[in-house]
Amino acid sequence: MQLKYIDIHGHINFPEYDSDREEVIKRAHDAGVGIVTVGTGLESSRKAIELAETHENIWAIVGIHPIDTHAVVAVSEFEGIKELARHPKVVAIGECGLDYFHSKPEDIPLQKELFEKHIALANEVGKPLMLHVRNAKTNSKDGVVSNFGMEAVYDSNSPTYNAYQEAIAILKKSAKVRANFHFFAGTLQDARDIIEIGNTMSFTGVLTFARNYDEIIKNVSLTHIMSETDCPFVSPAPYRGKRNEPSYVVEVVKKIAEIRGESVDMVAKQLFENARMVFSLG
Repeated sequence: MQLKYIDIHGHINFPEYDSDREEVIKRAHDAGVGIVTVGTGLESSRKAIELAETHENIWAIVGIHPIDTHAVVAVSEFEGIKELARHPKVVAIGECGLDYFHSKPEDIPLQKELFEKHIALANEVGKPLMLHVRNAKTNSKDGVVSNFGMEAVYDSNSPTYNAYQEAIAILKKSAKVRANFHFFAGTLQDARDIIEIGNTMSFTGVLTFARNYDEIIKNVSLTHIMSETDCPFVSPAPYRGKRNEPSYVVEVVKKIAEIRGESVDMVAKQLFENARMVFSLG
């Protein structure tokens, strides 16, 4: 079957699909959706490859999520990730990056260290990076950053406050491959800076029920945007409240087309071509 849409970031390798994974994959296939399933650690990366090996229209990404950056685990698991990285159906390294929202300040140095290791691995195998980047949540009134009940004070004028700008600086210094900023939630300036260094960003079903990113979608080149679900999370309208799945990426594509005032067919074709080029999809 010819593919029309692509979900470039989802987690059908997660336990949430253990009871009906093949049905979920079939629904995506019937909708003309290709799937890139993403590891967040060694076990889920192996599962992603297993699915890619047994399904023609599924590809895998392998890496360690930044919020799972615990010293002993990260060191041992990363050695396993290095062994998986050369698999022919592995199309990128990640998801890796910086998460200032869920982390304590003391976690950040190790996150950066592991991010650099992922970049070096991507450079070595010649595959792009799939990035998870999230800013801290700031109380603009007093500059306090809230991280799930933990509080830390950041200087909002410092580059270490803005995870996007910090990630961009690290990529400029170290990366020889392209990178995609998944679940993009930065500013228009962040988006422009990402594009300036030749990278891309992807959007989720949040677009279907929030207007936060309409101006970004309107004002950046379609050639630097991709579509994703981040399933099983953040289901788009009209599926909110249900478990997300790859076939729902069609709603993301429709919303991008609506925001830009362009045809769904044209947008779907370009988004698919973007993913094909960045991830060297067969």
